Amino acid sequence: MRRAERLFEIVQILRRARQPVSAQRIAQELETSKRSVYRDMAALMAQRVPITGEAGIGYVLDRAFDMPPLMLTADELDAAVLGATWVASRGEPELARAAQDLLAKIEASVPPRLRLQILEPATSIAPPAEVRPESVSAAELRRAIRSGHKLALTYCDASGASSERIVWPVLLGYRDAGRILAAWCENREAFRYFRTDRMHSAELLDTPIPERRDLLHARWRAAMEAERARYGEAAPPLTNESPPPS
Repeated sequence: MRRAERLFEIVQILRRARQPVSAQRIAQELETSKRSVYRDMAALMAQRVPITGEAGIGYVLDRAFDMPPLMLTADELDAAVLGATWVASRGEPELARAAQDLLAKIEASVPPRLRLQILEPATSIAPPAEVRPESVSAAELRRAIRSGHKLALTYCDASGASSERIVWPVLLGYRDAGRILAAWCENREAFRYFRTDRMHSAELLDTPIPERRDLLHARWRAAMEAERARYGEAAPPLTNESPPPS
């Protein structure tokens, strides 16, 4: 790897990290020596890249630092095209259009030598499975998650029984066969999954979720880890129809 490429990769490693990154970790990822990393760090700092830290502690990149947005490697471009193509083929109309717009913007922004990777990609997506009809807009569910407010759901379970639920939406999962809303259910006092094709209605309430979004996500992740520990990786996730954990 040329030094210029290595300097760029170091900045990328620091950009995606949320904690100080040690020279040892950077050296392992780039398959180089710690001494080379120390020299590269000194070079970046001399170029006024806002990196703080020192040997033995770790390095942090100032979050305000920005770089030209589309300095993409061939693999990064393949990843972006593959992901956007999947969303374009399986997302709701608003998200599908956004994915197509994203591809058009990438095509217009990358160097000419890379445009063929978008026009004739090296990857492909299988045709989507039959899409289940939905009464609730996935775009509205995404807006509800971002708003941090409660949702009132009218939901039909696997047996056909309908119920009213007040939930705190956490995230919307996209799958080949449909979408699933992960949420804290006030009725069950537990995290549950709700298939969007079984939702009859979803009303965004004026009541804010009484918990910070990052803390709610942390509790959800902990609940999922507990389920895996209890039932194993092959166990199905919690659903609205499953009994509450004891």
